Amino acid sequence: MKTNEVLKNIRIQNNLSQNEMAQKLFVTRQAVSRWENGETTPDIETLKEISKIFDVSVNTLLGSPRKLICQCCGMPLDDDGFISREPDGDFNESYCKWCYTDGEFVYKSLDDILDFLAEHMSNENFPPEKAREYFAGIIPKLEHWNRKET
Repeated sequence: MKTNEVLKNIRIQNNLSQNEMAQKLFVTRQAVSRWENGETTPDIETLKEISKIFDVSVNTLLGSPRKLICQCCGMPLDDDGFISREPDGDFNESYCKWCYTDGEFVYKSLDDILDFLAEHMSNENFPPEKAREYFAGIIPKLEHWNRKET
């Protein structure tokens, strides 16, 4: 979906007129109209405000141009409900809500995440040792496990 369609859908789902949406965002009704007609796009600060007010990620507002994956476990973040949040409620589009919760990382080491994945992603055709070996080839390449501690 394009940004203009996403914005219009958000307004309609919230039973708002263009004028009411404009008031919530401290912009003009004409600005909302131009967004919905695809003539313009909200600036980044307005997108952040829309994200907060309507509980939708900026990536979704922009029509999901990036395919988000958790940079800790590799899970696709194709639903806003999977995306983690900062303690202030803002989306953190780098992590899933299971790896990063309340401003803290759940898995403290690479072994912790590999143990979890081996246990929970294995089955009769994909035994734990194979699951661990598979994920050990992927997980260390993710941003979280390659960042420099400060």
